Amino acid sequence: MRLTEGTPSRLGASWDGRGTNFALFSANAEKVELCLFDGQGRRELERIELPERTEDVWHGYLNDVSPGQLYGYRVYGPYAPERGHRFNPNKLLLDPYAKRLVGRLVWSDAHFAYRTGSAREDLSFDRRDNARGMPKAAVVDESFNWGRREMRPHIPWEDTIIYEAHVKGLTQKREDVPPNLRGTYGGLSSPAMIEHLKRLGVTTIELLPIHGLIDDRILVEKKLANYWGYNSIAFFAPEVRYAQDNPLDSFRTTVARLHDAGIEVMLDVVYNHTAEGNHLGPTLSFRGIDNASYYWLNRENPRFYDDFTGCGSSVNLTHPRVLQMVMDSLRYWVEVCHVDGFRFDLATTLARGPNGFDRGHAFLTAVRQDPVLATAKMVAEPWDLGLGGYQVGAFPSQWSEWNDRYRSAMRRYWSGEGSLIGDISSRMTASSDLFHHDNRATRASINHITVHDGFTLADLFSYNEKHNEANGEDNRDGSNDNHSNNCGHEGPTNDPAINALRRQLRKNALACLLLAQGTPLILAGDEVANTQNGNNNAYCQDNETGWVGWENLGSEDDFIDFVGHLTALRRRFGQIRCQRWLDGRRGDGSYGVLWLTPSAEEMKESDWKFPESRFVAYVLGPMEQGQAPIFVVLNAAPQEIAFKMPKMPEYRSWQQVLNTTRTVQTAEQFLSGVETKAPPRAVLAFAGAP
Repeated sequence: MRLTEGTPSRLGASWDGRGTNFALFSANAEKVELCLFDGQGRRELERIELPERTEDVWHGYLNDVSPGQLYGYRVYGPYAPERGHRFNPNKLLLDPYAKRLVGRLVWSDAHFAYRTGSAREDLSFDRRDNARGMPKAAVVDESFNWGRREMRPHIPWEDTIIYEAHVKGLTQKREDVPPNLRGTYGGLSSPAMIEHLKRLGVTTIELLPIHGLIDDRILVEKKLANYWGYNSIAFFAPEVRYAQDNPLDSFRTTVARLHDAGIEVMLDVVYNHTAEGNHLGPTLSFRGIDNASYYWLNRENPRFYDDFTGCGSSVNLTHPRVLQMVMDSLRYWVEVCHVDGFRFDLATTLARGPNGFDRGHAFLTAVRQDPVLATAKMVAEPWDLGLGGYQVGAFPSQWSEWNDRYRSAMRRYWSGEGSLIGDISSRMTASSDLFHHDNRATRASINHITVHDGFTLADLFSYNEKHNEANGEDNRDGSNDNHSNNCGHEGPTNDPAINALRRQLRKNALACLLLAQGTPLILAGDEVANTQNGNNNAYCQDNETGWVGWENLGSEDDFIDFVGHLTALRRRFGQIRCQRWLDGRRGDGSYGVLWLTPSAEEMKESDWKFPESRFVAYVLGPMEQGQAPIFVVLNAAPQEIAFKMPKMPEYRSWQQVLNTTRTVQTAEQFLSGVETKAPPRAVLAFAGAP
């Protein structure tokens, strides 16, 4: 028999070497049809009703279907938006477990389950077939030869330095990457990029979303795109636009090569919403398969969605099958693609229950106990846009979190704001006020000053205002709260003094980022003063604005070796990477950290309240016998400040290991107790010497 009942045990299309099992979850459907297409996805060859339903999984096995076969689903059931159901079998739907997408979405009104323009809006019903303009899922062969040499790096958290990058944007303008690899998965692991990452000393590349995605219709009509990729529709399929040929194999080849170079790969994942948007959005997959199961529906009127994400709807992980899909996706990327970790966009949404964020949520519990995910790095963006959505410091101990409090404090400090030394001291020592609880370690704080969302580092000190006009929203989009400083001129200038100041502030920010306890995250391109010309929301700019510009390589704005020096200091001084929380002076005279006044006296409460203070100095004590302490000085004041080197019986002198005002770092020696001066707006560091 060609068609048999198959099994519900594995969702999606699973080829076993002889045939393919198809399984689709839908609790509220009445019938499910599997639709097979020709090799180009243009012609529907046949429709096959899945013969069995087991615990809300519809399934069937076809013994003549092999890898490469294109398919989709048509799902039958009530079209009753007022009850939360939006079934429409006229709409071809993507398999939520699709491993490969073929073809692109060609926008038309046929993708909407209702009659667009109708006075009844989504309460109307559309009978047009959308299959011709839909991408199709393809059956895949998941086998892959990783080779005997491919070894996952397993970088310890304390050694981790993250580099956030966009697959296309990182290499599209990089001239030493072969032209055929620029903007692709392969470009990430090209010899030039691997050398670049090694020079910087980063350990982990974090990629903006690569799940299969859709470009919003409104952006396409403006000739823009969902460049960043936060518009997922296929949580198992690598996005095809970054691949030269087979996306799955292209991505896995890149992972293998980066692993061979000792570099981890993390993925930014977007499980909190999908590309289907709000109640007036298209019906592409989840909405037409089982809208009432996949999404948070408004309790009072299930026609509408609870939107915690700002994207029109929110995925509901309280449903066990939806939770299963997310967990299956995470395991797939770890087991099949050898990914090393994940950064979860708007992670608060994933742990929402009926009463808001829940630290005991089934999702967090599932992650904690999953053996496949046990060694994966898990990072939360710990907020969403819903009530009670800001949850920095609230995730379980297995998680690290983006620390926007670090970002805000450092931006304000180096932009010239005074009276921040108490906040700065906490942010430089892993933000214990946020994370020192429930056996969490210092790695819980993911420190960053710039990320994809917001100004680049160069723009942070070049613009006071955002300039997002190219996004087509009259400059209304993007944050207005940037804590930036244009140093006296908005945008580019030929004034040498302003440009020198901007370079100095960028170096200071990078120095603080890599000298701070916690886990540092560097935005790709900041090492070469990449600019977005003041655009702080380049999500739709798949062009020169959004791509990293490498034209400053070899110029005075090239900080690659400077960053490499900072990462080397981080490796040298274990107390910066320490996962234990610091204490002050101990009973035996030893210490974790000593906070010092400019006269090298230990700070008292009154010293922390010094008006308009901009000077911070502290010593991190040695962690083990023979290790040197490190003395760090931050001077954000616009003038020199005299200070004394610390007096410690066991250290006769201090060797300078960092001075951000110097082009070349020199190892000057300073005797203990001697007075010297911190240059204006500078970061200094010294190693204790016997």
